[in-house]
Amino acid sequence: MEKQHYLKLINEELANAPWYVQEYYQAKATVPLSPATLYQYLTEYRRFFNWLISEGLTSAAHPADIDIQVLATLKKETVELYKSALLNQTKLTGAPGSRTHPTINRSLNALSSLFKYLTEDTEDEHGEAYFDRNVMHKIALVRTSETYATRAANLKSKLMLGNTDHDYLEFIDRKYGEQLSPAKQRYFHRDKVRDLAINALLLGSGLRVSEAANADLRHLNLKTGTIGVVRKGGQRDTVPIAPWTLPYIQDYLEHRTAIYHATNSDRALFLSSYRGQASRMQANSIEKMVAKYSAAFKVRITPHKLRHTLASKLYLATKNEQLVATQLGQNSTSATGLYTHIIDEEQRQGLEKM
Repeated sequence: MEKQHYLKLINEELANAPWYVQEYYQAKATVPLSPATLYQYLTEYRRFFNWLISEGLTSAAHPADIDIQVLATLKKETVELYKSALLNQTKLTGAPGSRTHPTINRSLNALSSLFKYLTEDTEDEHGEAYFDRNVMHKIALVRTSETYATRAANLKSKLMLGNTDHDYLEFIDRKYGEQLSPAKQRYFHRDKVRDLAINALLLGSGLRVSEAANADLRHLNLKTGTIGVVRKGGQRDTVPIAPWTLPYIQDYLEHRTAIYHATNSDRALFLSSYRGQASRMQANSIEKMVAKYSAAFKVRITPHKLRHTLASKLYLATKNEQLVATQLGQNSTSATGLYTHIIDEEQRQGLEKM
């Protein structure tokens, strides 16, 4: 999502936030945290404050009126109840078999960031932090009960391994339009080269959907086969792109200006058209687009599964977890162990030799 759009959403959240959250934002806006991350954190605070109000744990009627002493005196039991409420809500709204812990942990990490700021990084008139007791130190993140092997087995059916990724792009190019009405075919043919380019970039680079949406045209270099993006935490990174996907991106670039009436001021790599005006394609639109094509091709998936596909195939080719972590923009290999279990051919061969 475009930076200016996030800043607008952030201002809307801050208008209804307590003063100490507004202060937290001002402090964090000066460090390399992306607007997307800050906006996400602010929505988590609003959700937590609304829960405190609904449970009668504060006399305030609105989040903006919640006194800082409510946070200073929160009991571990109260935060554990909130954690349970999040877990129950996620189970009710999530898809069957979905793993809920990333959603819950995102909320807990946001709260941990706020409490760390209020207890360590602030100063009152006496030079002391606003309060000393950080209840979030006592709250553990939700751990998955699945082994890597189980998670990998569940994930593997939704990846485009082997030649499936090539077949997927071929399906979009040659077969998807056959099932559409004349009215839908008009928009499909208009956006087809763009949609192929986005899917190819995700499959060929492992970018997060937000990174692809926020990418600017000037940061793409087809000669070197790289693209510059802003990673989580606001860090800039130059990401290699698999050569086989570059022709799809090149084809889009050759038609980008004509299709979307782009001008020199349209910096976004991927554009959409609204009433004849070009605008940056948003992350949620990319998610809907991938869901539409993948559901028609085989099984409905998300852009994150395309990221998993790239990581799995890269590990298969290199057997190097550090290289995979670098490609994905991760600081450690702690999250890449999953891919060693997705690619299980050597394990199968070993069993057959026994």
